[in-house]
Amino acid sequence: MAITAAQVKELREATGAGMMDCKKALTATEGDMDKAVEWLREKGLATAQKKASRIAAEGLCKVLVADDGKKAVVVEVNAETDFVAKNEKFQNYVAQVAEQAMETEAGDIEAFLAEPWKFDTTKTVKEALAGQIAVIGENMNIRRFQQVKQDNGVIVSYTHMGGKIGVLVDIETDVVNDAVKEMGTNVAMQIAAMRPQYTSDKEVSAEYIAHEKEVLMAQIMNDPKESQKPEKVIQGMIQGRINKQLKEICLLDQVYVKAEDGKQSVAKYVEQVAKANGAKITVKGFVRFETGEGIEKRHDDFAAEVAAQAGM
Repeated sequence: MAITAAQVKELREATGAGMMDCKKALTATEGDMDKAVEWLREKGLATAQKKASRIAAEGLCKVLVADDGKKAVVVEVNAETDFVAKNEKFQNYVAQVAEQAMETEAGDIEAFLAEPWKFDTTKTVKEALAGQIAVIGENMNIRRFQQVKQDNGVIVSYTHMGGKIGVLVDIETDVVNDAVKEMGTNVAMQIAAMRPQYTSDKEVSAEYIAHEKEVLMAQIMNDPKESQKPEKVIQGMIQGRINKQLKEICLLDQVYVKAEDGKQSVAKYVEQVAKANGAKITVKGFVRFETGEGIEKRHDDFAAEVAAQAGM
């Protein structure tokens, strides 16, 4: 039977579910409103939609690496509170999301959410998520995932702070042994701690450099003392500051945090391990996920809220 817009609107107002979910429910139940409500409740969609406005900025990053080290994935799944992130049910669910993401061929999160859930193929990933929201009682969100594949080397992972940060390092090497893997773990720890934006300065665009030079020039021109220096000196100052920035944002140029002399770069550390193991090693890239990164978290001020309600 044909489902009308008025029916969809009525069901949406009654349950708080999305329009497309309401239409699916009505179609599945042949327009029976009560059965449609139950259909949505069974799938957790009614509950999920009501919680959808809550900010989910906590959660976990989960990494998964294939036994042969040739394929890996990192996912971020958010919840509202750190308390839930430490809940075993939530952690088990995130592990399942990682397994799904390890096998997916989806190119983005929308396609990922639309594919069948491998642990119950009668549901989509989105529907399974809605069911978890109903069980756990907080808004949740599968925010992102990224796969890494390697044909000539190994992928090493690292998880920091119980899943607050997840890192994958893509290493091309002709020797894969415990020493090389340990090096990969050390580099992953560096990435977790020092937040590099690029693997090497070769990845930094000319546009980025030009923009930074403009900013630095403006800073110098606004300084009464520095602005009076000769042009050649100013240009040297700008280049020096650019070089310093690159050492901070490029992984291989960073000072290796475990360096005994406090000076050795990550690139030199990798070289040292390669030489000691008779290997050719290249750090091709990395992925770093941090839970809630870029999400504006809610900061509740309960004292102010109570005072406002009391008219104080």
